[in-house]
Amino acid sequence: MKQPWRPDPEPLKTNDRAAILAGTGLWAVALVVLLILRPPPEHSWWIWTCVTGIAFGGFGYWFVSRMHRRRSRPEETPALSSELPTKDSPAG
Repeated sequence: MKQPWRPDPEPLKTNDRAAILAGTGLWAVALVVLLILRPPPEHSWWIWTCVTGIAFGGFGYWFVSRMHRRRSRPEETPALSSELPTKDSPAG
């Protein structure tokens, strides 16, 4: 027996910027700990992993902030849309 179709639920509103800041902060703490404890030379890549995590966190914060600003702006209509000929008007 088929179940009746139900509409998809609304997406959850989350604070993506806070999550990115928390993750980036954890990478920064790990970097400080590694710089204090100095891992052996064969594990020096751990430091670069933390640096990369911080860099990607910074990029992610910038990207999500930019996306949030664009979504909060009202829809902009092109200025020329009223000047374009329509199907009913002469193209002249």
